[in-house]
Amino acid sequence: MNEVSGRTVHEYRVWRQNGESDKYEAVSKATLKGNLATLRVFFEFCASINAVESGLRERVRVPTLSSEEAARTEKLSEEDAEAALEYLEKFRYASREHTILTLLWHTGIRLGTLRSFDVGDLDIDDQCLDVRHQPDEGTPLKNGKSAERSIALGEYEVELLQDYIEQNRPNVTDEYGRKPLFASTQGRLSESPIRLTVYRWTQPCRWADCPHGEDPKSCEFRNREEMSSCPSSISPHGVRRGAITKHLRDGTPEEVVSDRMNSSREVIDQHYDERSEREKMRHRRNLIQDL
Repeated sequence: MNEVSGRTVHEYRVWRQNGESDKYEAVSKATLKGNLATLRVFFEFCASINAVESGLRERVRVPTLSSEEAARTEKLSEEDAEAALEYLEKFRYASREHTILTLLWHTGIRLGTLRSFDVGDLDIDDQCLDVRHQPDEGTPLKNGKSAERSIALGEYEVELLQDYIEQNRPNVTDEYGRKPLFASTQGRLSESPIRLTVYRWTQPCRWADCPHGEDPKSCEFRNREEMSSCPSSISPHGVRRGAITKHLRDGTPEEVVSDRMNSSREVIDQHYDERSEREKMRHRRNLIQDL
């Protein structure tokens, strides 16, 4: 670290931005910003223990993003969501995979919220799930206590969760004596298997032909380690973005979406709302006519 200088930082920036090697490809401006912001924090720590020269942190030039660049566009389309869920309902009903994808699509919740649920958080009578912030027991919520709420479910989702719990959920507790809703035989699921589930079941070749002309029997993106690199697979956050967009297009008021998804209206408007200006106008018109 003593040899790192402003020139080293610049060389890294150019290398990361352009992907100048056989192993790494060029990255987006948003990804570059995230990488360099992390580097600045690391240099700040290094400076505090005299591991790098003073002021090196300030030499890391973090790019500024426009609102369009800051808003990622990856999202699960309504058509693909319905196709995937229809396939899972028919061939893997009430499996862990079916239940996870259904809940993520229906509620638009974050991955961390999904893995925080316990069996007891399901209220069958009121048809809802209670969201609780429990950082001391391994299930923190991104927005802390303010993210605690009850999320309404439909009759189908409640019945699906009941069937999953009765038929396919491993009868296990975690190290805190809680009964995690989504679990393996070892206990509460970590984030990795949940991500893998979403990557796998948002690949169109799981329920239809590959849109890229690949043979599923030989395609490298069917391998566990490569699923996230498939051009068509979607991350859990992409499912959240698609779910929020669907709610908005279905006419759900923005304040209801904000409360349900635990995200400010400003963030929803910038990062999640994929509607055109005409779609927004028509929605406002319908609300005014209903007054």
